[in-house]
Amino acid sequence: MNIPRSEHPRPGFVRSHWLSLNGQWQFEIDNGRSGEARGLYKEGVPLNRSILVPFCPESSLSGVEHKDFLYGVWYKRTVELKELPGRVRLHFGAVDYRCKVFVNGKSVGEHKGGYTSFFFDITAALRAGENEITVYAEDDTRDPLIPSGKQSMRYNSWGCYYTRTTGIWQTVWLEFLPEAHIDSVKYYPNVADASITMEVSLSGCADFACRVSFAGRDMGNYTAKRASGLLHFTVPLSERHLWDVGRGNLYDVALTFGKDRVDSYFGLRQVRIDGCKVLLNDRPVFQRLVLNQGYYPNGIYTAPTDADLARDIDLAMAAGFNGARLHEKVFEERFLYHADRLGYLVWGEYPDWGLDHSDPSHIYAMLPEWMEAVNRDFNHPSIVGWCPHNETWDVDGRKQIDAAIAMVYDVTKALDPTRPCIDASGNFHVKTDIYDVHDYEQDPALLKQRYDTLMTDGTLYEVFDPPQSLEGRYEFRQHYPGNIPVFVSEYGGAYWAVTNGNAAGAWGYGENVRDTEEFLTRLRGLTDALLDNDRMFGFCYTQLTDVEQEQNGLYTFDRRPKFDPAAIRSILSRKAAIEES
Repeated sequence: MNIPRSEHPRPGFVRSHWLSLNGQWQFEIDNGRSGEARGLYKEGVPLNRSILVPFCPESSLSGVEHKDFLYGVWYKRTVELKELPGRVRLHFGAVDYRCKVFVNGKSVGEHKGGYTSFFFDITAALRAGENEITVYAEDDTRDPLIPSGKQSMRYNSWGCYYTRTTGIWQTVWLEFLPEAHIDSVKYYPNVADASITMEVSLSGCADFACRVSFAGRDMGNYTAKRASGLLHFTVPLSERHLWDVGRGNLYDVALTFGKDRVDSYFGLRQVRIDGCKVLLNDRPVFQRLVLNQGYYPNGIYTAPTDADLARDIDLAMAAGFNGARLHEKVFEERFLYHADRLGYLVWGEYPDWGLDHSDPSHIYAMLPEWMEAVNRDFNHPSIVGWCPHNETWDVDGRKQIDAAIAMVYDVTKALDPTRPCIDASGNFHVKTDIYDVHDYEQDPALLKQRYDTLMTDGTLYEVFDPPQSLEGRYEFRQHYPGNIPVFVSEYGGAYWAVTNGNAAGAWGYGENVRDTEEFLTRLRGLTDALLDNDRMFGFCYTQLTDVEQEQNGLYTFDRRPKFDPAAIRSILSRKAAIEES
């Protein structure tokens, strides 16, 4: 049987000795959360059905397709290990939400957070021969202290909330490594002098070597005798190849430490803010972004194949976009790898929807996992900014805790001072490098009028201030401070229900467009209003594809074009040749 999603899940940190555990597992639903008391973790205790990992049980690809709420789920499978060389790590791309793992009936670790990768060293629990791995996960999208992104807290999907994801939804795999090994590497590129500074964390003591190459040509080397702990070093590069929009120039890195070898890569690029401009490699590049929510009809959170991940980027680029907001979801590293190699700009986000931002306890639910996400994805050159919150709406009249929003911003900047951070996209800004707004105005003239004041007197019209307030909830709580970059990070969203148009709940922004001509006319007007504004550094169109009942994509949910991508590209890419040369 073919193993689903059998490609290496971490292209930026590859060891040759690894084993995918995707495929058929035993499975059992445990909505009473009593499985541990019933001994389901014990060796030889069977589960009552099967599932295809890494697809979540709500998906059709999993073979389960259970759409109702799942509060607890169990997984179990055996793996044959003829010998146990060195250390063995059990990796999970992501498990939603709380997870407990057992090997041969012994607890080997727990993890909280449904979107980030983690591993356990399971060497001590293994034996030569057959070993049994058991995983338990529990989740509840209706818990205000569990971040769930766009997962529905009702039985059905509705509005901009979609089918839930429970349990394992990314690759599970074993990694085999020697006692002395490389734990991690971080890259700090220097564009000006064409060099790369590395921070390498080591376990044990051995000789260390680093070789950097580009297209097979040697670019630089570094060695250290009897190295241990944390290494900091800089490698001057003999050739300068910038990572840029549409040019995913990647340097290859081979790291060896004793018997351990890791193959990796980096991009030589810099992102910085200069007044109201966001610069890539010291020049302004207009960011033509599209909202990508990372949902798939048959896999929900999980792309059916690796090619499907790359295809979403290809579809966006074919329509004239040079990047995306990866919206309300921490995307898997394979997607980021494809963005890296294709020169595709992305903003890394966190699925903070589902949290009550007025409850101080929410910071404990969010911050540790957000730190994991920033640390995991730090090396990806495609990520040009971070956005930990999105539309931090008031809850039953209670306002967000501003100090918590500011704290997450501060922690993000401490973990990664190399990228800009938006504290809360759309609202409510507290402490941010970039001031963004969400505006679904469908009249191009009104959209232009709102933002022309940026060019005339440096002020920003507050879309939701009275008398345009949304039931008064915005009140005058945020104002553009001036002299920082601005962009409309959600706009458009025109509704055209090519499929599922008569289904209850199908929707988009504005009236359903009548034909292609009406859509393209509206798109051109809205986009020109932003492209012609020399104080904007970018925009983000909603959205790449339809998602279930939300019918405002440029492509259908199954990735068929609703409009001619070339026509869209001609609208979006005006002035691109001048700005991106």
